[in-house]
Amino acid sequence: MKQNIVKTLALGTLLTFGFSNAQNKPKVVLDNFFNNEKRENKETKVLEPSHYTWNDITNGGFSLLGEIFQKQGAEITTLTTAPSKKDLKNANIYIIVDPDIDKEAYGGKANLIDAKSIKNLVNWVKKGGVLVLMSNDNGNSEFEHFNKLAGEFGIHFNDDSINRLKGREFQKGAVNVQPGNEIFSELKLYMKEVSTITANAPAKPFLYAENQAIGAIAKVGKGTVFALGDPWCYNEYIDGKKLTEDFSNYEGTEEWVKWLLKQVSEK
Repeated sequence: MKQNIVKTLALGTLLTFGFSNAQNKPKVVLDNFFNNEKRENKETKVLEPSHYTWNDITNGGFSLLGEIFQKQGAEITTLTTAPSKKDLKNANIYIIVDPDIDKEAYGGKANLIDAKSIKNLVNWVKKGGVLVLMSNDNGNSEFEHFNKLAGEFGIHFNDDSINRLKGREFQKGAVNVQPGNEIFSELKLYMKEVSTITANAPAKPFLYAENQAIGAIAKVGKGTVFALGDPWCYNEYIDGKKLTEDFSNYEGTEEWVKWLLKQVSEK
């Protein structure tokens, strides 16, 4: 599968949106504040955002995910500050992935999810926003402050780790989607080293591994919250190069993106 660098726009350039024409596309905003990892460009020697970013074409990037959103008619962009009311007003979908712990954050100090950001996000969801929260497993993600946000919607990431494996033991990372799933068809997905989730009303679990919930959905006001204990759709596991053919992460990502955009279109 060909990988292309995805171009992003500054959030301040965005207009109001819908699905009607090229200038009014649904806006998908990816956080690059709470997750703020950087690495040195080998050619320019300049530090660049990396890991779960639209422009990252390496294994840990979201360039292919960005392409899938674009193919479905969405516009992708990045927010490098905590989400203000103004920022969120110009967003349909806002994604937070793997919030930093200090050892991962640029400068060695993580930007923690604060009370003001939580208030802004809760109010935005109630008005129709679609919030995506993807954690990581124990030791690889910040949980305390992330759970303060998730808890507003009845969701709690359990700071543990299941589907653990070594090397190419891919079958230990299998997540078999059961019939009737709200988002996915009956696919075999790959998610390794995943945080489990506890879901209380209004949240409901929708995906399981090792007989434990790893995903939850909450309907709050006019909006939707999607939570998963793993950033499962990065390039390494949807580009078709590493996993065995019985896994369907690319197809699953397409189904997930379509579902997210449907939540927007139904508002």
